[in-house]
Amino acid sequence: MPHISVKMLEGRSEEQKKRLAAALVRALTEELHCSDHYVTCTVEDYSAVEWQTVFQREIAEKPVHVVYKKAEYNPKSLL
Repeated sequence: MPHISVKMLEGRSEEQKKRLAAALVRALTEELHCSDHYVTCTVEDYSAVEWQTVFQREIAEKPVHVVYKKAEYNPKSLL
């Protein structure tokens, strides 16, 4: 039922990604009062070049009412 999708620049270890996923699932289940039995989580890595497209599609083009935390940086600064 709830799904968490994390998209980020490459460079984190598998252990970091596993800890992140566990922490996010824990926070979600506590906040929504649901079992982790129903929660899924993906973590996807992107290069800085790939991130330009991801940022545009997943953040910039999304309706304002679904972006709960806006970027405080210009994605081109990552290149």
